[in-house]
Amino acid sequence: MLPAERIYSVLIVSAAEKVNNALLPFFRGGSFEPVTVVDTIAKAQRRLSDRDYDLVLINAPLPDDFGRKFAVDVCTESDSVAAIIVRSEMYDEISTSMTPKGVMVVMRPLEEDRIGELIGVMCSFRERLKKVRKKTMSLEDKMEEIRLVNRAKWALIKACHMTEEDAHRYIQKQAMDMCLSKKETAENILKTYG
Repeated sequence: MLPAERIYSVLIVSAAEKVNNALLPFFRGGSFEPVTVVDTIAKAQRRLSDRDYDLVLINAPLPDDFGRKFAVDVCTESDSVAAIIVRSEMYDEISTSMTPKGVMVVMRPLEEDRIGELIGVMCSFRERLKKVRKKTMSLEDKMEEIRLVNRAKWALIKACHMTEEDAHRYIQKQAMDMCLSKKETAENILKTYG
C-alpha cells in the first residue's frame, strides 16, 4: 500500500467503460487526487496543457488516435509516468517500440493483481523521477552559482586589479562576513562592478 502522505494525480485516457470500471477502484482513497478520465487523445492533451499529472494510463486504441505518440510525448515532455494498455496480440510489437522510450506497456485483459502491481510500479517510478528532478535542479543551481562567482571574479579582476586568487578569496570572505551565500555575494559584486 502507498504511504498516505504521497498524493498522485492520475489521468486515465480510455474510451472503454469496462477498462475504466476496472481501473477506477484502484484510485479511490487518499493517495490519488485528482483522478481524471477522458475518452480521446485530444481531450487528454488539453488536460495536460492545463496541469501536470503524475500518472497517465492510456487504454489503446482511442477513437481519435492509437495513443503511441501521445504516450511518448507524455514521457519526454513532462515528469509524468505513462503506461499504455494494449491487446495481448499487440503487446510484443508495442512493447519493443515503447519501452525504450520510457513508456510502460501492459496487456489486456487487465487482471486485478496486475493493475495493483502496475500502479505500484508507476508510483515508484514517479518517486524516482522526483528525486532525479531534484538532483538536476540542485546541479543547475550550483552551475548558476559557479557562473555568477566566475563573472564576479572577472569583474573584480578588471575593476580592482586583483588576481584571480585574490578575487576568489575576497568573494569567500565577503560571503562569510556578511552571512550571505557566494551567489548573493557575487550578485552584489556584479551590481557594483559589472
